[in-house]
Amino acid sequence: MIRKFIQRVFEKPKNGPVVIPLKKHGIRRESVSSCARKVTSSLQEAGFSAFVVGGAVRDLLLGRKPKDFDVATDADPDQVRAIFRRSRIIGRRFRLVHVMCGAEVIEVSTFRRSHASDESEEAGEGRTDVHGRVLADNVFGNMEEDAQRRDFTVNALFYDPSTEEIWDYHGGYADLRESKLRMIGDPATRYREDPVRMLRAVRFAAKLGMKLDRKTEAPIETLGELLQHVPEARLFEEMLKLLMSGHSVPCILELRRAGLHHGLLPMLDVILEQPMGERFVMAALRNTDERVAEEKPVSPAFLFASLLWHEVLVAWKAAQEKGERPVPALFDAMDHVLGLQQEKLAIPRRYTATMKEIWSLQSRFLQRSGRRPYLLLEHPRFRAGYDFLVLRCQSGEVDAAVGKWWEDFQAASSEAREGMLLADEAPKRRRRRRPKATPAAT
Repeated sequence: MIRKFIQRVFEKPKNGPVVIPLKKHGIRRESVSSCARKVTSSLQEAGFSAFVVGGAVRDLLLGRKPKDFDVATDADPDQVRAIFRRSRIIGRRFRLVHVMCGAEVIEVSTFRRSHASDESEEAGEGRTDVHGRVLADNVFGNMEEDAQRRDFTVNALFYDPSTEEIWDYHGGYADLRESKLRMIGDPATRYREDPVRMLRAVRFAAKLGMKLDRKTEAPIETLGELLQHVPEARLFEEMLKLLMSGHSVPCILELRRAGLHHGLLPMLDVILEQPMGERFVMAALRNTDERVAEEKPVSPAFLFASLLWHEVLVAWKAAQEKGERPVPALFDAMDHVLGLQQEKLAIPRRYTATMKEIWSLQSRFLQRSGRRPYLLLEHPRFRAGYDFLVLRCQSGEVDAAVGKWWEDFQAASSEAREGMLLADEAPKRRRRRRPKATPAAT
């Protein structure tokens, strides 16, 4: 009964926010970075409202260390820029201000109006497309409207470092305590406005260890096809966030459970249904999650090369069965798979070039005679290629002895390496390198 009453209050922004005091939430101002505190206090001293918002507040309440701190204010970008000497205005569609304090950058946004409550023509004609996707959402508003336009209740919390209070318009604090991820407003409408929210729902649920609210989850399966209308570049960026979140394995499993993998990453559903392919993909994702947890660098190119490798293998084998030679067949297979992939995800060329290098090196790891192993060690992508080989060995695709040979070869001395070269090919190498006899002079 009490819960229903709280929800009714929280779901009606016109009744104002619930203000949660320090003694209840326990987040002290010292938990916020000094730069974010400086930004909010300077804006408040200038007569404006200013709050730390979004993911930083959510993470602090969950006992996590925020990656960064964002600030929202009723000051417009020009007013913010005038207050902070070390700042710059960025963005075209919606202007933001980056305020610099040493190496730290605080992103300051002006409260934005919820397009759902915008009855004026200020936002322009054709605000949504035929599928309901928002095309224009860049009108300044007030704090209440800014909270309304955010996606999930747990991301619509505002923290004031000066008073150490949290302002909550939509029950996000209660949802956090119940580990519930709930959409603000009607979920189906919000997904139509921005289909990427379906991916964000999956990512946040997995990352935060929360359960999707029943009403929030229900429309996803039927509206998944709307992702086809999202610009490829934006879809790629969102998928990259999901796969590099440090929780990619539960994210992928949730994608499959929700039916969002069909047509999202072309043929990903087929990969996950192949025993060998699924073992390889999951090994790559677990490896990525471990590296994120250990704060080690993660390569997007390596990750996408892993996701698409088995489709390359299938196309490669098919080309060879038609009579193509192995090397040309491999490059044709790579181009074919990447061509299909680009129809859905705009993978930047700087990544696809590296992906092709990693793939093309795999056949060279099977050549363990003559000078070839030495030349491969000197290749700039050797380490990435070797790590890829290790994953193939772990999944059972390649004999584990091959990976072990390369592990030992890297660590061996020059003399030991000579003795490791495969004996059955060593004589062939010597015969090829034998100089031709010079004709005797007459």
